Amino acid sequence: MPDTVGHLPRTPARVLKAAQWSMQGLAAAWKYESSFRLEVWLFAVLAPLACWLGHGGVERALLIGAMLGVLAVELLNSAIEAVIERYGAEFHELAGRAKDMGSAAVFVMMINVLVTWGAILLPRLSAAAA
Repeated sequence: MPDTVGHLPRTPARVLKAAQWSMQGLAAAWKYESSFRLEVWLFAVLAPLACWLGHGGVERALLIGAMLGVLAVELLNSAIEAVIERYGAEFHELAGRAKDMGSAAVFVMMINVLVTWGAILLPRLSAAAA
């Protein structure tokens, strides 16, 4: 008999349930997080641009993947904020620090988008201008 303490078998039904929970998380982020909505709209505009500007699959994956990273970290940041708010709105130094660090993580991923897009596209602009 397999040891399943703490781990449920990965049946198709369990995988579908996990996908359902993920969709609920995305829906909640869309409903309650204006930053997430803005980043999704930016993704909707920039992803087709990335497909057009990227030369080959690797460049397209890097351009789009950098933006997906922002969305993923925004979801984590929103989760941190929700847990902190669950325990009360009064100020606590550690709660403030956690929120600031979550925000900083999103900011770092946005810098990653700029660096990735710049590293791929700026050499082309330089070559075209020369």
